Amino acid sequence: MRRQLTVLGVALVAAAASILMFVRPADAAVGLHVSGANIVEANGQRFVMRGVNHPHVWFTGQTGSFANIKALGANTVRVVLGSGKRWGPSTDVANVITLCKQNRMICVLEVHDTTGYGEEGAAASLDEAVNYWISQKSALVGQENYVVINIGNEPIGNTNAAQWTAATTAAIQKMRTNGFEHLLMVDAPNWGQDWQFVMRDNAQTILNADSRRNTVLSIHMYAVFNTAASITDYLNRFQSNGWPLVVGEFGWRFNSGEVDHDTILAEAQARGIGYLGWSWSGNTDPILDMATNFNASQLTTWGQRIFNGANGIKATAREATIFGGAPPTTTPPVTTPPVTTPPVTTPPVTTPPVTTPPPGNRTCTAAYSNTGQWPGGFQGDVRVTAGSGAISGWTVTLTFPNGQRVTQAWNATVTTSGTTATARNVSYNGGLGAGASTNFGFLGSWTGSNGAPTLSCTAT
Repeated sequence: MRRQLTVLGVALVAAAASILMFVRPADAAVGLHVSGANIVEANGQRFVMRGVNHPHVWFTGQTGSFANIKALGANTVRVVLGSGKRWGPSTDVANVITLCKQNRMICVLEVHDTTGYGEEGAAASLDEAVNYWISQKSALVGQENYVVINIGNEPIGNTNAAQWTAATTAAIQKMRTNGFEHLLMVDAPNWGQDWQFVMRDNAQTILNADSRRNTVLSIHMYAVFNTAASITDYLNRFQSNGWPLVVGEFGWRFNSGEVDHDTILAEAQARGIGYLGWSWSGNTDPILDMATNFNASQLTTWGQRIFNGANGIKATAREATIFGGAPPTTTPPVTTPPVTTPPVTTPPVTTPPVTTPPPGNRTCTAAYSNTGQWPGGFQGDVRVTAGSGAISGWTVTLTFPNGQRVTQAWNATVTTSGTTATARNVSYNGGLGAGASTNFGFLGSWTGSNGAPTLSCTAT
């Protein structure tokens, strides 16, 4: 009996010790983390990224962009950093995080030097990217509620894309071995577009490689994803397997062979997938700029579309609750018993006259530019600017001198009659403040010569 009590006592002591020495399981949540196919905050509230990319490493002085991006509705900004292999090194990580937090946005930090590794000779490896993150660890630890670490941008090119699986596995494990508890994001190979489906077919291997089970996969969608079918098929594979995914970069359909951005936006919203458009400003190919010269009051066609259009940022972004953003609530219906109200005699109401601004205050101008031309086809852009008073809508008439015809348009509804095209604003870009501008674009056909059209603008 004494021996039994001794054994029992030892067992109790061991149990107590196990409680005192309890180590949380490897996949316990710290800050932003993956739950199933979703990203959630530390409090369990789901968070869906709605934001854009900011090319910080090349324009470190453009710190006002953080406030401008937030003012347009974004809840996330993906910030381009350099490890020093090709760009940077970015040693201002702490300041970048502060700018994100001050502007109440989740910060996705990425090393851009890895772009196209294996095909681009100057690119850094994922292992070198991890070494950069280790060098910046003091600025990152403790920021798990606010920061996602995107280990390396588009880390493998089209040469031996299969190496991506082993390199990504090793990078994730090295990050965890070095004590990083952040939500990690990993980009696909093939310059981010995964057209050989290496990430799609090895997704589970990558997710299993993370001892904390806290990795989200990122696809970049450009011309490979130029049809609705290609986009929905890719997203379906991840959804059916329950794999966490974000669209870490994407552009817009500025010509017929480019990415179907409308489908990306609609499908992302329907599925609860985060998206981050490329990019705020500063591109060598300015057609991908959302703001001309980093000026938030000069949004381009792409900028207007992603911020103000259907399924865009302004309509769908929800601020992270870590900043005080209220989670969505479902209010049960309230059944109110019928109330019997005695008849009321209402005295006549005199309505004051409504003063309508004179039509002369509602004016606009339109400026045309040819942004690209090829045999038989061209792309045009029209900037519409309100006059000295605010306007609620606009109509631009384009009369072409050489028989050109508009074949496709965006950010405007266009009708044609002979060589004249009439463009009218769509729902999200008709209202302009005094002096404010918006853009619409179009594709056209031409033969012989391609002179600029004559434009007229009418405001309402």
